[in-house]
Amino acid sequence: MLKKTLLASTIALTSLSAAAADCGKVTIADMNWNSATLMANVDAFILKHGFGCDTEIVPGDTMPTGTSMIEKGEPDIAPEMWTNSMKAALERGAEEGRLRIAGKSLSDGGEEGFWVPQYLVDQYPEMKTIEGVMQHVDLFSHPENPDMAGFYGCPAGWNCQITAANLFKALKLDEAGFDLVDPGSGAGLSGSIAKAYEREEGWFGYYWAPTAVLGKYKMVKVDFGSGVDEEHYLNCISKDTCLEPKVTMYPPSPVYSVTTESFASKAPAAYDYITKRSFTNADMNSLLAWMEENQADGAYAAENFLFEHEDIWSQWVDSATQAKISAALDNL
Repeated sequence: MLKKTLLASTIALTSLSAAAADCGKVTIADMNWNSATLMANVDAFILKHGFGCDTEIVPGDTMPTGTSMIEKGEPDIAPEMWTNSMKAALERGAEEGRLRIAGKSLSDGGEEGFWVPQYLVDQYPEMKTIEGVMQHVDLFSHPENPDMAGFYGCPAGWNCQITAANLFKALKLDEAGFDLVDPGSGAGLSGSIAKAYEREEGWFGYYWAPTAVLGKYKMVKVDFGSGVDEEHYLNCISKDTCLEPKVTMYPPSPVYSVTTESFASKAPAAYDYITKRSFTNADMNSLLAWMEENQADGAYAAENFLFEHEDIWSQWVDSATQAKISAALDNL
């Protein structure tokens, strides 16, 4: 009996060592924003405990990480790559067999729009549309000018300042009585939402997801009734030289997990997990709000996610791998 137990233990250890050898060392980019940090730490835990990888989290950012993966083959994984900013380079890297575009890390894509608080829509359902917002212009007080209504745009210097200003012009919001307000900073923009929510006052402006703000404060994206004209958005709305902007909703920003070809080839099971690991914006908004409220770093936030949301992550792995991850969580 003892010999059988020792033999079984030896086989188990040998299998684990083989899995680790197959996967080997894996470097994961921790980008400089919370959702990407959370994903990097979730990947590190699952790949280590579920697939036997020797994981290491390294600093990253969109352009330098993408360039390094293409030119140097490292890091192995970029969990949350907003691909529009270097679309051509990533496509070339994939065509040349250096990269793989594994799957959508944000299933909804990055989301931008003009928003109003949920409590206003509850009271005035027509505010789901831009026409409805314009009917209630008097509810949106201006922070400095009592004779105007306030529309909060993007801080000066941000790319979204251009798109928000062009859509403000296209929608003729000035003719409806709105003035375009520069919030001064990202903190100023989020603070204006928090202030309005605390007082249940009117607020109308630009914001994006996934963010802690939209996880904490329930907002409704206003429908322009135009659909998405992606060509016009890219060729005009997104440029400061756009002379005749037309109304269009923001197209979703593609957000993918990207890996090196070498990682995908040497560890196909681990790569398969990366292709399946994806968050909805609603889920990520809530997770980011939890991170902010608890002042949690990426590792702590990842552990909390894995403890509390097995219903989500269990869909990304098979039952045997799920059991390994659960056992590792029990030993924390």
